[in-house]
Amino acid sequence: MRNSYILLCCLFVLLSACREEQPRKLTPKEQLGKLIFFDTALSTPPGQSCATCHTPANGFADTLSRPISEGAVKGLFSNRNSMTICYSSFVPALSYDQEEETYIGGLFWDGRVNDLQAQAGQPFVNPLEMGNTDHLMITRKIRQAPYYPELTAIYGETDNSDTLYAHITDALAAYQSSAEVNPFSSKYDAYLAGKYHLTKQEKEGLELFEKKALCAECHILTPDPKAGKVLFTDHTYDNLGIPRNPENPYFTLPAEYNIQGEAYIDLGLGAIVNDSTENGKFRVPTLRNIALTAPYGHNGYFKTLEEIVHFYNVRDVSNEFPPAEYPATVNYDELGNLGLSPEEEAAIVAFLLLLTDE
Repeated sequence: MRNSYILLCCLFVLLSACREEQPRKLTPKEQLGKLIFFDTALSTPPGQSCATCHTPANGFADTLSRPISEGAVKGLFSNRNSMTICYSSFVPALSYDQEEETYIGGLFWDGRVNDLQAQAGQPFVNPLEMGNTDHLMITRKIRQAPYYPELTAIYGETDNSDTLYAHITDALAAYQSSAEVNPFSSKYDAYLAGKYHLTKQEKEGLELFEKKALCAECHILTPDPKAGKVLFTDHTYDNLGIPRNPENPYFTLPAEYNIQGEAYIDLGLGAIVNDSTENGKFRVPTLRNIALTAPYGHNGYFKTLEEIVHFYNVRDVSNEFPPAEYPATVNYDELGNLGLSPEEEAAIVAFLLLLTDE
């Protein structure tokens, strides 16, 4: 009898482990959002989807790992690197923290919208991205999509274009909030659960990340209050002193899209909150899946993890990098002269590789 009980307990543990390893199925709304997310018929001209600039294979960043993504109209480019959408569902709305004297939250690099629905709705009608001129162009296409019956099954029929557009962005927000986009399945998560042992180099990288390199000042190691897990960001804004990217094709666009031409300077958060002291600052991104989302920085200046880690280390004590695109608000307190050896830089990169979801 006792042996039978032990056998049943063992079977229960094995079955529980199997259940834990199986990814949760998407809900009908999440599945609908996924279909919309990958639909290349929704751009004008057709051929570009949300996944073109946010592909799962690259940590939901640009399909071709370009510094700046090309829009549906060939030859047109937005002004910034395509930020990963992984874990964006946990970013709070933009607000000013009086105690910390800093802005927190908001989506995109500059915090210009406060929720995933608003974020999902912008690229469709951006002439430099998916190229549609208004919501009506999208809703007409959606009504002809093979998944339209699934949409009406969830939301019901509507003749109102704005209402239908809200349904579209709600479904996209649901997919972006799903476990498929936010799996928390990295080796670092396994390490926290006691299921992975760090190598000597990875352990050194973690210690450097938290202490000498000061990475954890902004890419914090405490669980996010909304996610309940570590996101490697405090959702604040910073000017890292990133140089102007001469390869940014936005500089050469016609005046219709870039009236400043080569003189264009990206003001980031400052342009959103109308405060010059916030110029040149961009939201601190999550470091989850960072190994997949190259190039790095709001303008895609850094091509590799090794390059951006080295920049953090020597920015202020080396002539290896050009000056900051916007010098007035550069952070000189937490990076630029860290005193890391090449071996220590390599250890930090080894630690960052642990953050890739599997």
